Amino acid sequence: MIVAVVALGCVMTAQSAAQTSDGVYATPKNVQYVYTEASDLTLIGKIMDTPNPYHRVDTVKYKGFTKTENFQVRCPAGLAVVFRTNSGSITLTATGDFSWRSNSTMRLASQGYDLYIKQADGSWRWARNIAPTVSNPEAELTLIKNMAPTMKECLLYLPIYSELTSLKIGVEKGSVLEAIPSPFRHRVAIFGSSFTHGISTSRAGMSYPDQFTRRTGIQMLSLGCSGRCRLQPYFAEVLADVEADAYVFDAFSNPNAQVIEQRLFPFIERLRAAHPGKPLIFQQTIYREGRNYDTVLNEVEAAKQAMADSLMAIAVKCWPDVYYIRPSATSPLHESSVDGTHPDDYGYYLWMCSIEKPLLEILKKYGVE
Repeated sequence: MIVAVVALGCVMTAQSAAQTSDGVYATPKNVQYVYTEASDLTLIGKIMDTPNPYHRVDTVKYKGFTKTENFQVRCPAGLAVVFRTNSGSITLTATGDFSWRSNSTMRLASQGYDLYIKQADGSWRWARNIAPTVSNPEAELTLIKNMAPTMKECLLYLPIYSELTSLKIGVEKGSVLEAIPSPFRHRVAIFGSSFTHGISTSRAGMSYPDQFTRRTGIQMLSLGCSGRCRLQPYFAEVLADVEADAYVFDAFSNPNAQVIEQRLFPFIERLRAAHPGKPLIFQQTIYREGRNYDTVLNEVEAAKQAMADSLMAIAVKCWPDVYYIRPSATSPLHESSVDGTHPDDYGYYLWMCSIEKPLLEILKKYGVE
Protein backbone atom coordinates (compact mmCIF):
# COMPACT_ATOMS: atom_id res chain seq x y z
CA MET A 1 0.00 0.00 0.00
CA ILE A 2 1.37 3.43 -0.98
CA VAL A 3 0.20 6.39 1.06
CA ALA A 4 0.86 10.06 0.39
CA VAL A 5 1.12 11.84 3.68
CA VAL A 6 -0.71 14.95 2.51
CA ALA A 7 -3.91 12.89 2.57
CA LEU A 8 -3.46 11.16 5.92
CA GLY A 9 -3.05 11.72 9.60
CA CYS A 10 -3.38 14.70 11.87
CA VAL A 11 -1.59 18.02 11.39
CA MET A 12 0.21 19.08 14.55
CA THR A 13 1.77 22.54 14.03
CA ALA A 14 3.25 24.38 9.34
CA GLN A 15 6.23 24.77 6.98
CA SER A 16 8.60 22.51 5.09
CA ALA A 17 12.34 22.21 4.88
CA ALA A 18 14.23 25.31 3.77
CA GLN A 19 17.47 25.56 1.80
CA THR A 20 20.02 28.21 2.67
CA SER A 21 22.09 30.01 0.07
CA ASP A 22 25.06 27.72 0.64
CA GLY A 23 22.98 24.59 -0.07
CA VAL A 24 22.58 23.52 3.55
CA TYR A 25 19.10 22.31 4.43
CA ALA A 26 17.66 23.28 7.78
CA THR A 27 14.35 22.31 9.30
CA PRO A 28 12.50 25.54 10.07
CA LYS A 29 10.81 26.31 13.35
CA ASN A 30 7.07 25.73 13.74
CA VAL A 31 7.04 23.07 11.04
CA GLN A 32 3.75 21.26 10.54
CA TYR A 33 3.76 17.46 10.74
CA VAL A 34 1.30 14.97 9.37
CA TYR A 35 1.16 11.67 11.21
CA THR A 36 0.59 8.11 9.99
CA GLU A 37 0.24 5.01 12.15
CA ALA A 38 3.37 2.92 11.64
CA SER A 39 1.40 -0.32 11.27
CA ASP A 40 -0.33 1.19 8.21
CA LEU A 41 3.10 1.14 6.53
CA THR A 42 5.22 -2.05 6.30
CA LEU A 43 6.29 -3.96 9.41
CA ILE A 44 9.15 -6.41 9.06
CA GLY A 45 10.41 -9.03 11.52
CA LYS A 46 6.99 -10.30 12.67
CA ILE A 47 6.75 -14.02 13.23
CA MET A 48 2.94 -14.07 13.03
CA ASP A 49 -0.10 -11.82 12.73
CA THR A 50 -1.39 -10.46 16.02
CA PRO A 51 -4.40 -8.31 16.97
CA ASN A 52 -1.99 -5.64 18.19
CA PRO A 53 0.39 -5.27 15.24
CA TYR A 54 3.31 -4.39 17.52
CA HIS A 55 3.06 -7.62 19.53
CA ARG A 56 5.09 -10.64 18.50
CA VAL A 57 2.74 -13.33 19.85
CA ASP A 58 -1.02 -13.37 20.40
CA THR A 59 -1.09 -13.95 24.17
CA VAL A 60 -4.84 -14.49 24.13
CA LYS A 61 -4.52 -17.44 21.75
CA TYR A 62 -1.34 -18.98 23.20
CA LYS A 63 -1.29 -19.93 26.87
CA GLY A 64 1.29 -21.02 29.41
CA PHE A 65 3.43 -17.90 29.56
CA THR A 66 4.54 -16.51 32.90
CA LYS A 67 3.73 -12.85 33.60
CA THR A 68 7.23 -11.81 32.48
CA GLU A 69 7.10 -13.95 29.32
CA ASN A 70 3.66 -12.59 28.50
CA PHE A 71 5.01 -9.04 28.61
CA GLN A 72 8.15 -9.86 26.66
CA VAL A 73 6.35 -11.42 23.70
CA ARG A 74 4.18 -8.30 23.55
CA CYS A 75 7.33 -6.16 23.15
CA PRO A 76 8.36 -5.42 19.53
CA ALA A 77 12.00 -6.55 19.82
CA GLY A 78 13.33 -7.14 16.31
CA LEU A 79 10.38 -5.44 14.64
CA ALA A 80 10.96 -2.52 12.30
CA VAL A 81 8.98 -0.24 10.00
CA VAL A 82 10.10 0.35 6.43
CA PHE A 83 8.94 3.36 4.41
CA ARG A 84 10.18 6.07 2.15
CA THR A 85 9.92 9.82 2.55
CA ASN A 86 11.37 13.04 1.19
CA SER A 87 10.69 14.89 4.42
CA GLY A 88 13.57 16.88 5.87
CA SER A 89 12.65 15.77 9.37
CA ILE A 90 10.82 12.90 11.06
CA THR A 91 8.99 12.92 14.37
CA LEU A 92 7.41 10.17 16.44
CA THR A 93 4.65 9.91 19.00
CA ALA A 94 3.74 6.67 20.79
CA THR A 95 1.59 5.20 23.51
CA GLY A 96 2.37 2.07 25.50
CA ASP A 97 4.23 0.67 28.50
CA PHE A 98 7.78 2.04 28.77
CA SER A 99 8.34 1.10 32.40
CA TRP A 100 11.09 -1.57 32.14
CA ARG A 101 14.51 -0.51 33.39
CA SER A 102 17.88 -2.28 33.23
CA ASN A 103 21.37 -1.60 34.53
CA SER A 104 22.93 -3.25 31.49
CA THR A 105 20.73 -2.04 28.61
CA MET A 106 20.57 1.57 27.45
CA ARG A 107 17.17 3.21 27.22
CA LEU A 108 17.96 3.92 23.58
CA ALA A 109 17.51 0.17 23.09
CA SER A 110 14.83 -0.73 25.61
CA GLN A 111 12.55 2.27 25.08
CA GLY A 112 14.02 3.89 21.98
CA TYR A 113 13.83 3.95 18.19
CA ASP A 114 16.73 3.31 15.81
CA LEU A 115 16.73 4.70 12.25
CA TYR A 116 18.71 3.48 9.23
CA ILE A 117 18.64 4.85 5.68
CA LYS A 118 19.40 2.81 2.56
CA GLN A 119 22.48 3.76 0.55
CA ALA A 120 22.93 3.65 -3.22
CA ASP A 121 24.84 0.36 -2.93
CA GLY A 122 21.95 -1.27 -1.07
CA SER A 123 23.55 -1.15 2.38
CA TRP A 124 21.88 0.36 5.41
CA ARG A 125 23.60 3.27 7.15
CA TRP A 126 22.72 4.32 10.67
CA ALA A 127 21.03 7.72 10.75
CA ARG A 128 19.76 8.58 14.23
CA ASN A 129 18.14 7.18 17.36
CA ILE A 130 16.08 8.58 20.20
CA ALA A 131 14.37 7.48 23.39
CA PRO A 132 11.50 9.14 25.25
CA THR A 133 12.07 10.79 28.60
CA VAL A 134 11.22 8.86 31.75
CA SER A 135 8.89 11.61 32.91
CA ASN A 136 6.92 11.90 29.66
CA PRO A 137 7.39 8.74 27.54
CA GLU A 138 4.47 9.57 25.23
CA ALA A 139 5.63 13.05 24.24
CA GLU A 140 6.37 13.92 20.62
CA LEU A 141 9.98 13.10 19.69
CA THR A 142 12.01 14.70 16.93
CA LEU A 143 13.87 11.69 15.60
CA ILE A 144 15.92 13.51 12.95
CA LYS A 145 15.96 16.91 11.23
CA ASN A 146 17.90 19.02 8.72
CA MET A 147 17.95 16.28 6.08
CA ALA A 148 18.00 17.13 2.37
CA PRO A 149 14.45 16.75 1.00
CA THR A 150 15.38 13.87 -1.32
CA MET A 151 13.56 10.54 -1.33
CA LYS A 152 14.96 8.17 1.30
CA GLU A 153 14.20 4.53 2.11
CA CYS A 154 14.02 4.22 5.87
CA LEU A 155 14.27 1.32 8.31
CA LEU A 156 13.05 2.18 11.82
CA TYR A 157 13.58 -0.35 14.62
CA LEU A 158 11.13 -0.37 17.51
CA PRO A 159 11.96 -0.58 21.25
CA ILE A 160 13.17 -3.99 22.41
CA TYR A 161 11.61 -3.88 25.88
CA SER A 162 8.49 -1.69 25.73
CA GLU A 163 4.94 -2.53 24.73
CA LEU A 164 3.49 -0.27 22.05
CA THR A 165 -0.21 0.31 21.59
CA SER A 166 0.36 2.98 18.95
CA LEU A 167 3.27 4.51 17.06
CA LYS A 168 2.73 7.44 14.72
CA ILE A 169 5.40 8.67 12.31
CA GLY A 170 5.29 12.35 11.43
CA VAL A 171 6.68 13.98 8.30
CA GLU A 172 6.54 17.58 7.16
CA LYS A 173 3.30 18.78 5.62
CA GLY A 174 3.58 18.69 1.84
CA SER A 175 6.18 15.92 1.82
CA VAL A 176 5.61 12.26 1.01
CA LEU A 177 5.41 9.23 3.31
CA GLU A 178 4.92 5.94 1.50
CA ALA A 179 4.82 2.31 2.44
CA ILE A 180 7.31 0.21 0.49
CA PRO A 181 7.59 -3.55 0.08
CA SER A 182 9.90 -5.28 2.51
CA PRO A 183 13.49 -4.88 1.30
CA PHE A 184 14.35 -8.23 2.90
CA ARG A 185 13.75 -11.71 1.53
CA HIS A 186 12.62 -15.00 3.06
CA ARG A 187 11.44 -15.67 6.61
CA VAL A 188 13.85 -17.19 9.13
CA ALA A 189 12.37 -17.54 12.62
CA ILE A 190 14.76 -17.34 15.56
CA PHE A 191 13.90 -18.25 19.16
CA GLY A 192 16.37 -17.37 21.86
CA SER A 193 17.48 -15.87 25.14
CA SER A 194 18.39 -12.34 26.18
CA PHE A 195 21.18 -12.57 23.61
CA THR A 196 18.68 -12.92 20.79
CA HIS A 197 16.41 -10.36 22.47
CA GLY A 198 19.25 -7.83 22.29
CA ILE A 199 19.84 -7.16 25.98
CA SER A 200 22.87 -4.89 26.61
CA THR A 201 22.79 -3.43 23.12
CA SER A 202 23.14 0.33 22.88
CA ARG A 203 20.45 0.73 20.23
CA ALA A 204 17.28 -1.10 19.23
CA GLY A 205 18.69 -2.40 15.93
CA MET A 206 21.91 -3.93 17.22
CA SER A 207 20.91 -7.48 18.19
CA TYR A 208 22.76 -10.12 16.19
CA PRO A 209 19.58 -11.16 14.27
CA ASP A 210 19.02 -7.51 13.25
CA GLN A 211 22.64 -7.14 12.18
CA PHE A 212 22.37 -10.40 10.20
CA THR A 213 19.25 -9.15 8.41
CA ARG A 214 20.84 -5.86 7.37
CA ARG A 215 24.08 -7.55 6.30
CA THR A 216 22.63 -10.44 4.27
CA GLY A 217 19.18 -9.21 3.24
CA ILE A 218 17.65 -12.37 4.73
CA GLN A 219 14.86 -11.51 7.13
CA MET A 220 15.09 -12.87 10.67
CA LEU A 221 11.91 -13.00 12.74
CA SER A 222 12.88 -12.66 16.38
CA LEU A 223 11.28 -14.40 19.32
CA GLY A 224 14.07 -13.49 21.72
CA CYS A 225 12.88 -13.61 25.33
CA SER A 226 15.34 -12.47 27.96
CA GLY A 227 16.03 -15.24 30.46
CA ARG A 228 13.02 -17.22 29.24
CA CYS A 229 14.25 -19.43 26.41
CA ARG A 230 14.22 -22.79 28.19
CA LEU A 231 12.83 -25.13 25.50
CA GLN A 232 9.34 -24.83 27.02
CA PRO A 233 6.57 -26.85 25.34
CA TYR A 234 4.32 -23.79 25.09
CA PHE A 235 6.97 -21.91 23.11
CA ALA A 236 7.22 -24.98 20.86
CA GLU A 237 3.47 -24.66 20.24
CA VAL A 238 3.91 -21.04 19.15
CA LEU A 239 6.79 -21.93 16.85
CA ALA A 240 4.82 -24.86 15.43
CA ASP A 241 2.36 -22.30 14.04
CA VAL A 242 5.04 -19.97 12.63
CA GLU A 243 5.36 -20.23 8.86
CA ALA A 244 9.01 -19.74 7.97
CA ASP A 245 11.66 -21.03 5.59
CA ALA A 246 13.98 -22.05 8.43
CA TYR A 247 14.15 -22.05 12.22
CA VAL A 248 17.17 -20.99 14.30
CA PHE A 249 17.57 -21.48 18.05
CA ASP A 250 19.70 -19.89 20.76
CA ALA A 251 18.30 -22.61 23.01
CA PHE A 252 21.12 -23.47 25.41
CA SER A 253 21.86 -20.10 27.00
CA ASN A 254 19.11 -20.07 29.66
CA PRO A 255 18.42 -23.68 30.71
CA ASN A 256 20.82 -25.65 32.90
CA ALA A 257 22.19 -29.05 31.87
CA GLN A 258 19.33 -30.99 33.47
CA VAL A 259 16.63 -28.95 31.73
CA ILE A 260 18.41 -29.32 28.39
CA GLU A 261 18.53 -33.09 28.88
CA GLN A 262 14.83 -33.28 29.74
CA ARG A 263 13.40 -30.96 27.11
CA LEU A 264 15.61 -30.90 24.01
CA PHE A 265 14.51 -34.03 22.16
CA PRO A 266 10.73 -33.50 22.72
CA PHE A 267 11.20 -29.90 21.56
CA ILE A 268 12.91 -31.05 18.36
CA GLU A 269 10.30 -33.74 17.72
CA ARG A 270 7.44 -31.26 18.08
CA LEU A 271 8.97 -28.85 15.58
CA ARG A 272 9.95 -31.56 13.12
CA ALA A 273 6.35 -32.76 13.14
CA ALA A 274 5.09 -29.22 12.52
CA HIS A 275 7.67 -28.29 9.87
CA PRO A 276 8.80 -31.40 7.99
CA GLY A 277 11.67 -30.77 5.61
CA LYS A 278 12.51 -27.39 7.12
CA PRO A 279 15.95 -26.82 8.69
CA LEU A 280 16.13 -26.60 12.48
CA ILE A 281 19.44 -24.92 13.30
CA PHE A 282 20.60 -24.92 16.93
CA GLN A 283 23.38 -22.72 18.26
CA GLN A 284 25.66 -23.60 21.14
CA THR A 285 25.62 -20.89 23.81
CA ILE A 286 28.47 -18.40 23.79
CA TYR A 287 31.31 -18.19 26.31
CA ARG A 288 30.31 -15.83 29.12
CA GLU A 289 33.14 -13.65 30.38
CA GLY A 290 31.70 -13.80 33.90
CA ARG A 291 33.06 -17.33 34.24
CA ASN A 292 36.68 -16.23 33.85
CA TYR A 293 37.34 -16.28 37.61
CA ASP A 294 34.03 -17.50 39.07
CA THR A 295 34.61 -21.23 39.50
CA VAL A 296 30.96 -22.03 40.31
CA LEU A 297 29.65 -20.19 37.25
CA ASN A 298 32.35 -21.79 35.14
CA GLU A 299 31.22 -25.25 36.23
CA VAL A 300 27.55 -24.48 35.50
CA GLU A 301 28.33 -23.06 32.07
CA ALA A 302 30.68 -25.90 31.18
CA ALA A 303 28.05 -28.47 32.18
CA LYS A 304 25.32 -27.05 30.00
CA GLN A 305 27.68 -26.62 27.05
CA ALA A 306 28.80 -30.23 27.43
CA MET A 307 25.19 -31.42 27.63
CA ALA A 308 24.26 -29.47 24.51
CA ASP A 309 27.27 -30.85 22.65
CA SER A 310 26.50 -34.46 23.57
CA LEU A 311 22.78 -34.30 22.78
CA MET A 312 23.17 -32.36 19.55
CA ALA A 313 25.76 -34.89 18.35
CA ILE A 314 22.98 -37.47 18.64
CA ALA A 315 20.30 -35.20 17.19
CA VAL A 316 22.13 -34.34 13.98
CA LYS A 317 22.77 -38.04 13.33
CA CYS A 318 19.26 -39.22 14.16
CA TRP A 319 17.16 -36.58 12.42
CA PRO A 320 17.48 -35.05 8.97
CA ASP A 321 17.27 -31.28 8.71
CA VAL A 322 18.68 -30.75 12.22
CA TYR A 323 21.93 -28.75 12.47
CA TYR A 324 24.31 -27.47 15.13
CA ILE A 325 26.57 -24.43 14.84
CA ARG A 326 28.91 -22.65 17.26
CA PRO A 327 28.78 -18.87 17.63
CA SER A 328 31.36 -16.68 19.30
CA ALA A 329 30.98 -13.20 20.75
CA THR A 330 34.45 -13.08 22.27
CA SER A 331 36.94 -10.43 21.18
CA PRO A 332 40.66 -11.23 21.10
CA LEU A 333 41.17 -9.29 24.35
CA HIS A 334 38.01 -10.69 25.98
CA GLU A 335 36.61 -7.18 26.32
CA SER A 336 33.38 -7.45 24.33
CA SER A 337 31.15 -8.06 27.35
CA VAL A 338 28.98 -5.52 29.15
CA ASP A 339 28.24 -7.36 32.39
CA GLY A 340 29.96 -10.73 32.20
CA THR A 341 26.91 -12.29 30.55
CA HIS A 342 25.82 -10.13 27.63
CA PRO A 343 27.99 -8.92 24.75
CA ASP A 344 28.20 -5.29 23.79
CA ASP A 345 27.41 -4.10 20.26
CA TYR A 346 30.81 -5.29 19.03
CA GLY A 347 30.31 -8.66 20.71
CA TYR A 348 26.97 -9.07 18.95
CA TYR A 349 28.67 -8.12 15.70
CA LEU A 350 31.23 -10.86 16.33
CA TRP A 351 28.39 -13.30 17.00
CA MET A 352 26.72 -12.35 13.74
CA CYS A 353 29.99 -12.76 11.83
CA SER A 354 30.69 -16.14 13.43
CA ILE A 355 27.38 -17.65 12.29
CA GLU A 356 27.08 -15.92 8.92
CA LYS A 357 28.99 -18.46 6.83
CA PRO A 358 27.67 -21.70 8.41
CA LEU A 359 24.13 -20.38 8.53
CA LEU A 360 24.16 -19.21 4.91
CA GLU A 361 25.59 -22.58 3.82
CA ILE A 362 22.76 -24.44 5.55
CA LEU A 363 20.07 -22.08 4.28
CA LYS A 364 21.35 -22.37 0.71
CA LYS A 365 20.63 -26.10 0.79
CA TYR A 366 16.97 -25.20 1.21
CA GLY A 367 16.84 -22.47 -1.42
CA VAL A 368 17.07 -19.67 1.14
CA GLU A 369 19.69 -17.36 -0.35
